[in-house]
Amino acid sequence: MKSTVLHIKNMVCPRCIKAVRQVLEQEGKDVVEVSLGSATVKGTLSATQTEGIAKALQEEGFVLLDDRKHQIVEGIKNFIVETVHYGELDELNENFSTLLSQRLQKDYHLLSKLFSEVEGTTIEQFIIQQKIERVKELLAYNELTLSEIAYKMGYSSVAHLSGQFKKVTGLTPSQFKQLKEDKRKSLDTI
Repeated sequence: MKSTVLHIKNMVCPRCIKAVRQVLEQEGKDVVEVSLGSATVKGTLSATQTEGIAKALQEEGFVLLDDRKHQIVEGIKNFIVETVHYGELDELNENFSTLLSQRLQKDYHLLSKLFSEVEGTTIEQFIIQQKIERVKELLAYNELTLSEIAYKMGYSSVAHLSGQFKKVTGLTPSQFKQLKEDKRKSLDTI
């Protein structure tokens, strides 16, 4: 039986996967697989069915992508989020440009140009923003030292992490830790 792949924007965590699966099942679809940025359902979808799914997803904060450019950019973003927030950056043997090219099977320069055109920022800046959000999370947990966080996040030194953190947030990691209010951003707003 034929299947349909849906490309979905704003999926950033395992709960998003669960929410998208629930939406598709509520829409009466036989779900084959759901992962960050995409879902596969059995059969082909009519325009009316696709419209219904798009509306149901939108009510949950997701966007059904039908434009190829946006699908590629969402694939880039999902790979970065998955790698930074759920992967082991200290174990990466390749840089992001090589990994992205391999994952999406496209030239990195094309991916970079497309990402900048659609998102208005560079892939590098997006990676930095994601890494800083993950660092904020790790600082809030207060389980690791700054040296351990720097290593875990793939920084060459604590100084490099601290400099990048201050550039993005306006605060040093120590100042951030002392704040009582939560200054973290939700991943889908980055």
